Amino acid sequence: MNGSTVTISNVSKHFGDFHALDNVDFTIKQGEFFSLLGPSGCGKTTLLRIIAGFEFPDEGAVLFDDKDIVPLPPNKRPVNTVFQSYALFPHLSVYENVAFPLRLRKLDKNVIDSKVKEYLRLVQLEQHAYKKPNQLSGGQRQRVAIARALINEPKVLLLDEPLSALDAKLRSSLLLDLDALHDKIGITFIYVTHDQSEALAVSDRIAVMNAGKVLQVGSPFEIYESPATQFVAQFIGETNLFEATVVNCESYKVEGKADIEHMVTLNVPALGMQAQLKGDTQATKEEDKNILVTDYEHTDEGQKVAFTVRPEKIRITREEPAFGGRRDINVFKGIVKEPVYTGFQSKFYVELENGTIVKVFKQHTNYLDDGPEIAWKDTVYISWSAEDGYIVEDINK
Repeated sequence: MNGSTVTISNVSKHFGDFHALDNVDFTIKQGEFFSLLGPSGCGKTTLLRIIAGFEFPDEGAVLFDDKDIVPLPPNKRPVNTVFQSYALFPHLSVYENVAFPLRLRKLDKNVIDSKVKEYLRLVQLEQHAYKKPNQLSGGQRQRVAIARALINEPKVLLLDEPLSALDAKLRSSLLLDLDALHDKIGITFIYVTHDQSEALAVSDRIAVMNAGKVLQVGSPFEIYESPATQFVAQFIGETNLFEATVVNCESYKVEGKADIEHMVTLNVPALGMQAQLKGDTQATKEEDKNILVTDYEHTDEGQKVAFTVRPEKIRITREEPAFGGRRDINVFKGIVKEPVYTGFQSKFYVELENGTIVKVFKQHTNYLDDGPEIAWKDTVYISWSAEDGYIVEDINK
């Protein structure tokens, strides 16, 4: 099977005064596992329903391989949907549920039998073919729904939060099965979820949505490491986010590099100091810190920005770290206000000397004979490389 390229072209949708979608515009590549990610009410399910044909946009177009499908009814579109609620026929066996779309098309009995068995093997349910849905686990019922959606060989499979009714362990297992299934059949998957860990785990690319708008489209790596806005930075994983003002900005060429480097001086009130971005060779005040902005351009003096650093990129120690005079390492002193042991890591909420709380994650890579080495009320030092800071947004916009 081959999937379709799906283009969402300037789509808007209103329900009375509520703007469910506001000029949404992006393209999903052929055969891609693409996720629509965002909180409840952000517009992701409305967009999925428009692609499926259950809703119609007020403005814009939806194109499959450059053909506008908006005028087509749902049954004429090369797409099928897997719902959160499974939507199986309770009185029919697994076999008959999967065969149902083919019986509607009045295909030959032998063709139906062959294809149903093929798709039951694909979702690893051939041994459960003659059970009723109420005899299956939640994960098995969802596999039946997926097989039934795939058996008509659609160009695009829509998945509307298909795992949200399952427990966490089963959800994780079925997610991997879904990813493997996508690799086998090669069609375009469009996956709706509010769970950022699901989207990061299986997606080729992700569209992060909020309030009817698409805030950023990119690979999981791009979305996590280079968030475009404060909302994206906070919604994807956990982070420390501070407002800041650009004091100074310079651009210069580094020998051996094609790109222009940007040196930006920030004032970060929450950290109680003026911080400098990217290796100035001039002496600075004792309270200044060197912080390197990541891939950021076109900052202006006086610009209000948001600055972020991920908790797992911050080091925490009981002794003051020595970095041989390096100015690109930021060091702060604080007290552990709340240690949270989670097994594979500990989360620390560290109160700096000015009262700001910073989240720090410490991975447990070795056996802890006497328990975590850092405890509640310990005086600690936190530090991170200048490379790990990132300016995410102009907050004046």
